[in-house]
Amino acid sequence: MQSETQILAPAFTLFPSLKPPNKTLTFHQFTVLVITFLAYASFHASRKPPSIVKGVLGPTIQLNSSMIESNLASLNSNDTGWAPFNGPEGTRRLGELDLAFLSAYSIGMYFAGHFGDRIDLRLFLVFGMVGSGLLTIIFGLGYWFNVHFLGYFVGVQILCGLFQSIGWPCVVAVVGNWFGKAKRGLIMGIWNSHTSVGNIIGSIVASGVLEFGWGWSFVVPGVLVILVGGLVFLFLVVNPEDIGFETPGKEVEMDVEVNGLANSEKVESEEAGLLGEENLDPTAAIAFLEAWRLPGVAPFAFCLFFSKLVAYTFLYWLPFYISHTDVAGVHLSHKTAGILSTVFDIGGVFGGVLAGFVSDMIEARAVTSIVFLLLSIPALVLYRVYGSLSMILNNALMFLSGLLVNGPYSLITTAVAADLGTQDLIKGNSRALATVTAIIDGTGSVGAALGPLLAGYVSTRGWNSVFLMLIVSIFLASLFLIRVAKTEIKGMLNDAKWLSNNATT
Repeated sequence: MQSETQILAPAFTLFPSLKPPNKTLTFHQFTVLVITFLAYASFHASRKPPSIVKGVLGPTIQLNSSMIESNLASLNSNDTGWAPFNGPEGTRRLGELDLAFLSAYSIGMYFAGHFGDRIDLRLFLVFGMVGSGLLTIIFGLGYWFNVHFLGYFVGVQILCGLFQSIGWPCVVAVVGNWFGKAKRGLIMGIWNSHTSVGNIIGSIVASGVLEFGWGWSFVVPGVLVILVGGLVFLFLVVNPEDIGFETPGKEVEMDVEVNGLANSEKVESEEAGLLGEENLDPTAAIAFLEAWRLPGVAPFAFCLFFSKLVAYTFLYWLPFYISHTDVAGVHLSHKTAGILSTVFDIGGVFGGVLAGFVSDMIEARAVTSIVFLLLSIPALVLYRVYGSLSMILNNALMFLSGLLVNGPYSLITTAVAADLGTQDLIKGNSRALATVTAIIDGTGSVGAALGPLLAGYVSTRGWNSVFLMLIVSIFLASLFLIRVAKTEIKGMLNDAKWLSNNATT
């Protein structure tokens, strides 16, 4: 039976064969995964152009005498920069442009989750996609209208950040509705590769059309996200009940919590202390402060703050860094640097899947995240020190860095957020999932806003300082999970002891 708050997608009127019993629950679950994957991949594709055009907009690259002759052919008129970003303060202004977008994104995330719990998620998601696409196009129009006013670009980025913030709470909430507690870290890791896939698509598209003018690097991804928004409007079903299915996992007891609670009885004891004895309405939206008080939400939220600071610094500055750093004595063009930066995101795809697989194997999200975070520290050091020696070494170390940096970032934003948002503490209230997701990713997005801004300022002192900032951030991210990890390890030891005792008896 269709819920009163949701309007069935038009495709089910145009194609009645899509309705059950013609199509099974498994078919529709797969369809939801594909649609939400494409939706958020397109969001990230439209978010990538600013990093690709940084080298074109920013200060002119200073080539030494040994490089001028061999690289003269790769330079074009775009290398004169674009006011107001091509002066001595250019890198700082580019960092401030990132701050404008990501600050609006992080603030909007909290409100988007709140609204997403209360209105039609399909229409809300389409609204965010169309708005994001139009504003991305408007930014690119500054190229043809010869706009050099900083306020124009900052204003467009602020509005675009607000529209982009709608995407993540919506897609995670929809997936939570269809899969409930029956999710797995591996499945969510594969699904969350939409972030890296979107970055790869955005990098290739924006770099591919860059030679025709930097405006095209914004217009094409903007059109792409609008087109995918049309697909979402036509086909996305928010809740299984909307087409006559029962909510998967509705009656399933949660025996083990991601935050290290040993079993459902312990969850219920926490529930009594935090929210009282009364049952919550499973269709009611959870209050913002109540969501913060859910076990595990705050530690993972603050861990994601520093994880996203690192991930988004790479997202917005890696092509710029590559184009300003010699690889085997060769200066790479802006287009080549943009395409080469996708190696980091390819590593991120494998990192998300691997982190999800490992966390499933050991049933410990925090432990998995800490291991990945700590291993990423030497990976970044090696990339900075040895990445310029050869192209092969550069690609290998960039891939490894992407795998280790994006692994925990992917795990926390999907499997962890979904686990925390559907725990027994809120009595199966799936509508709280958008709020919990928004809190975790919104807090992380504050770090995402600070990272690129700080990189713009710190890079004026040299790239070693930028990498030091990233390493310190990774270390702090791991500290926030130590308490949760200790609880997980204690739970695993208790389980092992229980199994050993049962085996002997």
